[in-house]
Amino acid sequence: MAVLHATEPLPTVAPADPSAQQPYAPLAKRRLPAGRPREWYVRHNRRLKAMRLAIALLDAGAHGPGFVHDRTIRAAAVRLGIHPPSTATCRMVRQLMHYPR
Repeated sequence: MAVLHATEPLPTVAPADPSAQQPYAPLAKRRLPAGRPREWYVRHNRRLKAMRLAIALLDAGAHGPGFVHDRTIRAAAVRLGIHPPSTATCRMVRQLMHYPR
């Protein structure tokens, strides 16, 4: 085993898994559980949409919920190919952006 000294650069090692360098690929979709009330499915899908939009806005450089208005969120939805969100979903996007990371 070689001993590294402070003046020597650290060795570079490529990741063992080549897929680690690939861009993000979404997970395979699974069926939702049956037998829940309709409101549960609506709320679940609204949360998923809000998370997708919040991530896209943060990646695009939105600094926080105070800088993101409904128009901005709806424009991001159009860019992502998602149906324009409702006012409730826009509010949820801002709430998700408010949480510390």
